[in-house]
Amino acid sequence: MNTKQQPQRPVRRPRIVVMGGGTGLSVMLRGLKEQPLDITAIVTVADDGGSSGILRSEMQMPPPGDIRNVLTALADVEPLLSDMLSYRFKTGNGLAGHSLGNLILAAMTDISGDFVTAVRELGRVFAVRGRVYPAAKEGVILHAEMDDGTIVTGESNIPEYGGKIKRIFLEPAEVEALPEAVLAIQRADAILLGPGSLYTSLLPNLMVPQLSEAFVASSAVKMFICNVMTQPGETDGFSVADHLQAVHDHVGSHLFDYVLVNSGLIPEAVQLRYAEEGATPVRLDLEEMAATNCTVIADTFVKYGTYLRHDAEQLSRHINRLVEDWMMRKG
Repeated sequence: MNTKQQPQRPVRRPRIVVMGGGTGLSVMLRGLKEQPLDITAIVTVADDGGSSGILRSEMQMPPPGDIRNVLTALADVEPLLSDMLSYRFKTGNGLAGHSLGNLILAAMTDISGDFVTAVRELGRVFAVRGRVYPAAKEGVILHAEMDDGTIVTGESNIPEYGGKIKRIFLEPAEVEALPEAVLAIQRADAILLGPGSLYTSLLPNLMVPQLSEAFVASSAVKMFICNVMTQPGETDGFSVADHLQAVHDHVGSHLFDYVLVNSGLIPEAVQLRYAEEGATPVRLDLEEMAATNCTVIADTFVKYGTYLRHDAEQLSRHINRLVEDWMMRKG
């Protein structure tokens, strides 16, 4: 009798797509990369402020800032090198305000002639754990129609207007998605949206038609990672359900199976500091959430120092557990 055990086939890591932009996305990815997950990050290309805006305008390339943050978050490099990529020059004619990582991406784009190739090659050089794709092949202009009918143009200008946002839209409206990003959504076991600025970092990804269509059609488990605090000029007074309603209004479909929200206490001193800027904790409205058919996962997902940040480790553990449970139920 042959008692020799057959070698077991390696277990496939769950394929997870994370969509967003800004600081919130990169903070979460630092935790997710430590989980047994196959990660693809799809990053908005609507940024038009600061170093990204200057490079976008002068070099006719997509804005590199959010992409650089995500590459740095997923990179398997020494902390000093990570700090170098994030370093922002404080002096120098033409250099002040630029981050080194943005300049490297600009140089790689110029060398290769293609931004997508530059992102891929920089990811290889810095041993990125996963894949990073811009949401579209080109930079887009973000517009917002306000409740008073005013059209505000430019990602950096929208929060400054101070009114209530009715809807956002892109120029060009039929911007072409990166095929690799569409394929990643189609193959995903899980798709996450957030955390990040709702109207200027998250929704612009879903305004790219092919990405939105793939997201809606996907049978993956879908999660929304809600911000801890409201954002002045974007989500003033918003509850958790208000965030979801904004997504629904733009996409036309209830997307999410789970919503992860912070239920941990935020010290009064921290709240007062944020209140000076017009920000308040996002309210968890359980009655309204019950109507969304989403399962709410509430826990202490926040850390606080100089700024409030998501607790990447705690958040990532929950996400990994939810993905594992979903895949087990699917068989």
